[in-house]
Amino acid sequence: MLAKITIADYMTKNIMTVKQDTDALTAIKQLLSHKITCAPVLADDGKLVGMFSEKDCMKVVLGAAYNQGMSGKVAEFMSTEILSVDAESSIVDLADKFQDTSLRSYPVFDNKKLVGIVSRTDVLRALVSIK
Repeated sequence: MLAKITIADYMTKNIMTVKQDTDALTAIKQLLSHKITCAPVLADDGKLVGMFSEKDCMKVVLGAAYNQGMSGKVAEFMSTEILSVDAESSIVDLADKFQDTSLRSYPVFDNKKLVGIVSRTDVLRALVSIK
């Protein structure tokens, strides 16, 4: 039963995204106000070009602490190595994948289209929901 649960069953579908030319401080404030740990970064054509995470935010604020000012665009700090998962993949397989990485979330694709984001919390919620 557990192996039949898909990522699509537990992913967040209504995701917050940021543009690569967004001011980094603005993006940090958006992450904080939405209480999320990362956001997909989109180019003007809507294509996923990176992920902007808490770790990237730390680079921004540490740089500001040393340079006496906070500036820069999301594109300067985001992670461009995009690891993603398929919406119809097994949640159990994803749990195993999370064990081998420090990533806290993955963008979710269905037929090459970004359809959501799935976090470690989503996976835990799925795994403990089965009785």
